[in-house]
Amino acid sequence: MTPTPLIEVRNLHKTFGLRPALRGVSLSVAKGEWLTLFGPNGAGKTTLINVLATLTRPTRGEVRLQGHPLTSDWTDARRYIGLVGHRSFLYPDLTAAENLHFFARLYDVSAPEKRVRALAETVGLAERLQDPVRTFSRGMVQRLTIARALLHDPLILLLDEPYTGLDAAASEWLSDLLADMVRQGRTILMATHNLEHGLAFCHRAVILRRGRLVFEARRDDLSPDEWRAVYRQHVGEQR
Repeated sequence: MTPTPLIEVRNLHKTFGLRPALRGVSLSVAKGEWLTLFGPNGAGKTTLINVLATLTRPTRGEVRLQGHPLTSDWTDARRYIGLVGHRSFLYPDLTAAENLHFFARLYDVSAPEKRVRALAETVGLAERLQDPVRTFSRGMVQRLTIARALLHDPLILLLDEPYTGLDAAASEWLSDLLADMVRQGRTILMATHNLEHGLAFCHRAVILRRGRLVFEARRDDLSPDEWRAVYRQHVGEQR
């Protein structure tokens, strides 16, 4: 018997005014799987992430989490989801610690002091916990955003261009962290236009173009060169 997907998207449509952003997208993600969404700017990656994160409602279609339709209690659904998107959702005038404690209260995290300290160590910000976020570099803000997304130990991580603002060393750190998250049983759906980052540890990848899913394969089914060729075929040159 095939297990129920942790995430299931069925014929998803989203329009903004007269502009379609998603046009009949269907996909599923199993528990413990890492799925990468590839596509250029405007492909619909961010819109799909935002629908899954309950930040926007679809125009048509269905999303299921753990077999349940994502239509009723969005607050409950958010307890399963950690989001790293284009917005950090951090408050710049608060310290890093104050930000993390604020979100810990929202999610009713047990032993918040211990959890905040542990995550600060994990993302390399233990020495900056008492500093205001407005004093942080772009890369440090991204590290704190990742800590914020992990605070409530979510089953699902939704990542929209998570490597933005990270240097080479920090990018390697993030890849190792995410690979460890999957080994721990978390499910990752990551949107990116960067083939190297997107293929590093994923199990499966899809390509979106103009709101449609145009290609899907397991990572190991194609070599890196074949993936680049497929991307050029469907999208054009990688930028």
